[in-house]
Amino acid sequence: MNGVHDMGGMDGFGKVEAEPNEPMFHTEWEGRVLAMVRAMGAAGAFNIDASRFYREALPPEVYLTSSYYKKWLLGLEDLLREKGYIAATEMAAGHAIEPPKPLKRGKFTVADVERVMVRGKFAREAAKPAQFKPGDRVRAKNIHPATHTRLPRYARGHVGIVERNHGCQVFPDSAAMDAGENPQWLYTVVFDAAELWGADADPTSKISIDAFEPYLEPA
Repeated sequence: MNGVHDMGGMDGFGKVEAEPNEPMFHTEWEGRVLAMVRAMGAAGAFNIDASRFYREALPPEVYLTSSYYKKWLLGLEDLLREKGYIAATEMAAGHAIEPPKPLKRGKFTVADVERVMVRGKFAREAAKPAQFKPGDRVRAKNIHPATHTRLPRYARGHVGIVERNHGCQVFPDSAAMDAGENPQWLYTVVFDAAELWGADADPTSKISIDAFEPYLEPA
């Protein structure tokens, strides 16, 4: 979707201030938020792409003024309400009121922690041959979906070169909407900086993105 979260190529936000020796969590509640998101996802309440979409869908003024894990918390609240796992009245009360909705994979337990901390595998069998190969010139389609997509706005309409085929993967645009995995070929596409940013760009710079086949067309 086109939202303030898609910040690649945007300016006017000031210098990025790195925090030396930044801790994993600044406060205890941040760790608890991460744990809740991972636990509910592992239990089958949602997938990673849906989780991303609900953070992206936060109002711009909320997104821009919230810390990293506050975005995670607010997106989780909206997602669980939308999916019927919690109610607004329960959020206000701070505890359950109605019997819980069953989870797709059952209750999350301590025995699940080690499995959940291992990154998921998203490679899938291909339904058709890859349309592109390394060396092919491709154009990122100028698309503006209302839902989740992994194609950044700054690349849309621009021409790059396929550098690598990563195989067939779960398609986030479909998975986020509970429309099935819809596996698609995934490529690394390299763009010259001047192609994306114009004549003032550093002529020695290149930008690589991972782009699914439905995002691309021959150039």
